[in-house]
Amino acid sequence: MKREKSQGSQRDSLSDTKKSLGVRLRLARQMKGLTLKELAESSGCSESLLSKVENGKVLPSLPMIHRVVQVLETNISWLFDEPADDESVIFRKGTRPFITLDRHKGTSRGLMLERIIPYKDGHLLQCNIHHLELGGQSGETITHEGEEVGYVLTGTVELTLNGDAFRLETGDGFCFRSNIPHSYRNIGDDAASILWVCTPPTF
Repeated sequence: MKREKSQGSQRDSLSDTKKSLGVRLRLARQMKGLTLKELAESSGCSESLLSKVENGKVLPSLPMIHRVVQVLETNISWLFDEPADDESVIFRKGTRPFITLDRHKGTSRGLMLERIIPYKDGHLLQCNIHHLELGGQSGETITHEGEEVGYVLTGTVELTLNGDAFRLETGDGFCFRSNIPHSYRNIGDDAASILWVCTPPTF
């Protein structure tokens, strides 16, 4: 019975996330004076898929949301929740916010981001723990401005940079310019987690 309640709570939370994201995405698009079709064309996304996201039916993949926020000139974190308290400097275990993205096959799936630095205007860095379920992946390649550094906390992952694949084990690190097409996936037998830092913030 407790497990059923827990699963129901997770479904409710995911549904709330979809609705909140949809409202904020529509607001950001309207503030830019863009139609749904114009945003879809500029971000290389399907107009019907964007419509479903705005209506709270689905969550976008990580590559898709990156493309959309670049066009809208906003931050991914703003789309998902409220900014952190300006006075916050400590973020305790179990209290940090999570971002869950699309789990559909062929896109980012089995991926959850645990925010180490909650969204707030003025931050020069973003830092998240990327939790990858068994077989989890970021999906198609991502490109944006900035620089990234990461450290594999647990598991085995494959990082692909401009078509070159690198196998990374627990304790391995990496650094690259964000304009290099990149993607990653869990290729191990267990869940994987990566501490990931990027500047400037895109989440």
